[in-house]
Amino acid sequence: MEEIISTISSYVWSAPLVILCLAAGLYFSFGTRFVQVRRFGEMVKLLFSTDKTQKTGISSFQAFAMALSGRVGTGNIVGVATAIGYGGPGAIVWMWIIAFLGAGSAFAEATLAQIYKDEHNGQFRGGPSYYIEKGLKCKWLAIIFAVCSVLACGIFLPPVHSNGIATSFSNAFGIDTMYVGIIVAVLIALVIIGGVKRIANVAQIIAPLMAVIYIILSIVVLICNAGNVPSAFKDMITSAFGMNEMLGGILGSTIAWGVKRGIYSNEAGQGTGPIVAAAAKVSHPVKQGLVQAFSVYIDTLLVCTATAVMILATKTYNIYDGDGNLLFASPIAQLGAPDVSYTSTALGTLVGSTWGNIIISVALFFFAFTTVMAYYYYAETNVVYLFGNGRKEKIAIWCVRFSVIGMVFFGSLHEAKTVWDLGDIGVGSMAWINVIAILLLSPKVFKLLKSYEKQKKQGKEPEFHPEEMNIKGADFWEKKKNDSA
Repeated sequence: MEEIISTISSYVWSAPLVILCLAAGLYFSFGTRFVQVRRFGEMVKLLFSTDKTQKTGISSFQAFAMALSGRVGTGNIVGVATAIGYGGPGAIVWMWIIAFLGAGSAFAEATLAQIYKDEHNGQFRGGPSYYIEKGLKCKWLAIIFAVCSVLACGIFLPPVHSNGIATSFSNAFGIDTMYVGIIVAVLIALVIIGGVKRIANVAQIIAPLMAVIYIILSIVVLICNAGNVPSAFKDMITSAFGMNEMLGGILGSTIAWGVKRGIYSNEAGQGTGPIVAAAAKVSHPVKQGLVQAFSVYIDTLLVCTATAVMILATKTYNIYDGDGNLLFASPIAQLGAPDVSYTSTALGTLVGSTWGNIIISVALFFFAFTTVMAYYYYAETNVVYLFGNGRKEKIAIWCVRFSVIGMVFFGSLHEAKTVWDLGDIGVGSMAWINVIAILLLSPKVFKLLKSYEKQKKQGKEPEFHPEEMNIKGADFWEKKKNDSA
């Protein structure tokens, strides 16, 4: 079974998907005239703004925190170690590149999610399924994405994060992974059964706080290893572009692992970020597009980089080629295949191995826990899309809840390789559909951004009127205008 899963993952994450994601990021970056740079200051400002005229929905900051919960997770600690282990230090540079370009993709998909969102039982719902059906008029593809999302977020992805928690706690405290799985499953149940409001309230406290604390810890490690930091960056740059003699032969793996782990971590283009973006109450779709673009920066350029430089500066990593041959062995510690031990050992060079394991375990717990919360919300939203109102919807939602809880426990008992492959299949399938969809809908994104910036230049508070821009299917915004008329 493990071989079958690994084979499927390799097909899903083939070179064409890597190229497609990079090309989409380039296309949206140039098409928006690098809005992720030009509007950076506005991104930060909009974090704390919200449309107070709307009673439905969550605030922009809560939507940002929920998106950050989904983005900042196991991928920032274990995923970075995996990227370095199989792609070398240069994989981190490709994670940066996909994050910078991916911010353009994230802007596009979040803006589309706001354009085509719906109001459902006192909440906003939206995302790729909604804009594929309403924008592309392609319901069958929307259904396929929704099914992929429910399978990926409700089944494939939660075990990846619970596995990271269980492994790290077992290493740090000697607790059996089964008991860790039970505890995490119970805690997840207490949060997700409370619905989107409870998820948002928990996320807005935990996600930003843990990101800040983790970055501060990483900076302390780097200060103590300041002499090695320049060489760490040099290794990243030379390895990224095949200039490193020892690692030049794995350049293809360097790019592939950097892009794959970059997308897995920051979720740009994957199709999960816009699900949360649609839940926010904003006065114009572009505003939430800018907020979600900013969350990509926090994830990869800050948190992932903190992990990477900490590992590289302390040299607590091994590098393997595609055949599993060891190319570089850590001179500091005896390490095996890439896992959480790379990061905990790096921190352990400063505080000792015991405390290194404990601190990383706690950080990983909070990062992974909030990510699973976000995954549940993604799956729930697509269940609502598939089943609508009524008894079937309620039954399906409870099925997803039990699925997430069960898969959290499952992940704690199985090896990382299997659950990572399952996660890659889920992420890759969603990315294929979503990236193609947002590319086809890109004219609407460019048109909306142009209108938004024109109104800002005129000193107006931007307003979105879909009929004036010949955008059909934006039912919520049309209804909002009629209600205020």
